[in-house]
Amino acid sequence: MKVLYDTGWAAPPAAAQPQLTGDVRCDVVVIGGGGGGMAAAIRLAENGTDVVLLESRTLGAGASGRNAGYITNSIAADPELLDHLVAPDRLRALYRYAENAVHFAENTIDKHAIECGHVKTGIVMAAVSKGQLRRAGRIAKVLQKNGAAAEFVDGREAGLPEGFLGGVREKVGGTVNPGQFVLGLRTATIASGVRVYEYTPARDVTDTGDGVTVDTPGGTVHARRALLMTNADNGAFSIAPKNLATPSYTCLLETDPVAPERLDEIGWTSRAPMVSLHMILENHRVTPRGTIVFGTRRVEAGHNPLPERAPSHAVAGDLVRGFRERFPGLGDVGFRSVWGGWISMSGTWMPAAGEASDNVLYSQACNGHGFAQAQYVGHLLADHIGGAPRHPDLDAIWHGRKRFWPSVVNGPALYAGWLADRTLDRLAALTN
Repeated sequence: MKVLYDTGWAAPPAAAQPQLTGDVRCDVVVIGGGGGGMAAAIRLAENGTDVVLLESRTLGAGASGRNAGYITNSIAADPELLDHLVAPDRLRALYRYAENAVHFAENTIDKHAIECGHVKTGIVMAAVSKGQLRRAGRIAKVLQKNGAAAEFVDGREAGLPEGFLGGVREKVGGTVNPGQFVLGLRTATIASGVRVYEYTPARDVTDTGDGVTVDTPGGTVHARRALLMTNADNGAFSIAPKNLATPSYTCLLETDPVAPERLDEIGWTSRAPMVSLHMILENHRVTPRGTIVFGTRRVEAGHNPLPERAPSHAVAGDLVRGFRERFPGLGDVGFRSVWGGWISMSGTWMPAAGEASDNVLYSQACNGHGFAQAQYVGHLLADHIGGAPRHPDLDAIWHGRKRFWPSVVNGPALYAGWLADRTLDRLAALTN
């Protein structure tokens, strides 16, 4: 098994866009070239805005191209908890926002003719214990009450693998190869007329009152407005709201190819992609190349500035053990590679967008559910920074300039969540 610094999804671009040298001026500078930053830049260009896009590596090299490739209409926070704590109108707006993000991402694939193995399968929040199955029934009722496209399913009727008892099926969304997707979106971004500078990290962002300056190693960008779209790296900038989110390192494991008949034998006849109902979710999907990608499970907190890193032996070993536990009928299957990347986790496990200053807007903290949502928010922020009223879906996550409470998402808390999940797994093994 290879431990990768890149990903197992797709090779990096053959050639990078130029680095910024000297001073440049523009209407809007977008800082961060992930899915959200690219979607924002494309929309700004469509609206006739002179836009510069800065990326510290190549476009899409961060979380947007390293994730499990799920297009999901769910929100990371516990639906039952949200149902008790969030006003009904706002909760319905949140689920409307998440579902519209799915449609936006799917339309983007079609609009730009991106070849990325897109499959509209929906996703199952799957239960591996009787307790999780009971919780799945309650979650399905909450989602349905609040307008989300979801239903409770039995594991056998839904064609889930042995050991997965049932769950909540999201009736929209599906999967992609995220590495191929970001390469396609990168091509569309460059073709749109956006001035793209790769390997150009922003070192400092300053609101001067009449505009924004962004300092980079090779020069400075002077703009009227800025969008801060750097996800887990947002905390590196003094202008970003304090306590916005905690950078968290998550990993994915890919198996060697598995014959279709073996998937049928273990009951995975639907090939439905799944996430578990643990405190720290697991994800399980079959790729178009016949491999299984299995991930998350154990998350490690970090601090800005974030280091370039590969998965630790402890986390890689835990993923292997987890795969063996979930799929005992595939005990002889080997592993091809493991890779990881940084995401951002907010203290509320909720997405957020808002104003860092008069001239700087930000998007942050989709909490591992950001493949579609980050793009959609980038698109909505582009319209808003251009002078349009806030879209109702942007209002659903709008934080304005409100302060964030210090997050309880930290290293000890994430380890405690992993330990609690493993304890409950052992108890479930005795009672299932």
